Amino acid sequence: MEALNFPSYQFKIRNSNKTELQILDDVRKKYVKLTPEEWVRQHVVRQLIDLNYPKGLIQIEGEINVFKTKKRFDILVSDKSASPFLLVECKAASVKIDQKTFNQIARYNSEICAPYLFISNGINHYFAEYSDQQYTFKDHLPNFRDLEIVHTS
Repeated sequence: MEALNFPSYQFKIRNSNKTELQILDDVRKKYVKLTPEEWVRQHVVRQLIDLNYPKGLIQIEGEINVFKTKKRFDILVSDKSASPFLLVECKAASVKIDQKTFNQIARYNSEICAPYLFISNGINHYFAEYSDQQYTFKDHLPNFRDLEIVHTS
């Protein structure tokens, strides 16, 4: 897998049936197929944990209904009261993040209502706060403790 714009992390990777690489997902506690998008997703999860986002509040690939259609979000972090807090959309490094990507996460968030959004293809990262029906982009993904203080005050 290619190098990404994240700190270097050590992952447990194995061959399954000698044809498919799998990576251990510490949140789901199981090996999953190592696709280019999963490579990004696992890096994002590690980054979240490094930034004090509690592993127990992280949900991966959950199902939601968006305009009566079943969709799957990549990562959703809840706050300590179990309310949606941060919605994350991951793309493979080869996928350009464009308006279509922003529209996708905005549609998902119309159902989830998380106050923070994060989009990454492993190379480019975008973090935004959603308030008063508008998105404000920030320069980086903050520490969970810092966001939680802002969110609860």
